[in-house]
Amino acid sequence: MSGEVQHFEIPYDKADRAKKFYSTVFGWKMDEVPEMEYTLVRTGPVDDKGWPTKLGNVNGGMMKRKSPVKTPVITITVDDIDATLKMVLDAGGKSLVAKMPVGQMGWSAYFKDSEGNVVGLFQRTSMEHM
Repeated sequence: MSGEVQHFEIPYDKADRAKKFYSTVFGWKMDEVPEMEYTLVRTGPVDDKGWPTKLGNVNGGMMKRKSPVKTPVITITVDDIDATLKMVLDAGGKSLVAKMPVGQMGWSAYFKDSEGNVVGLFQRTSMEHM
């Protein structure tokens, strides 16, 4: 199937700061790949080959900001945008666009992370409304 988000990459200026931000706010796990100067990011459970075991789960990577990856384009699904935005602020991020409705599907918001990247959030309405 095409059109599904398979992987994301987030560039950073300071590795430790970026890793701490994402592990604190979203609970992501990080695995270093020193020979590639790359960090694999696990956003949820994986099998013994590293593939996501939860439907819809996407994993990615982080690396030093350089061409061609200077900015990410991702949106992260969360259970509670309000609580997540508070965590973003507490972890050193900045809210850019407050929670706003997306039709009857849910809500979205945008924030700037500790590295200056713009990232989206999405909270679904309950499945009863879908």
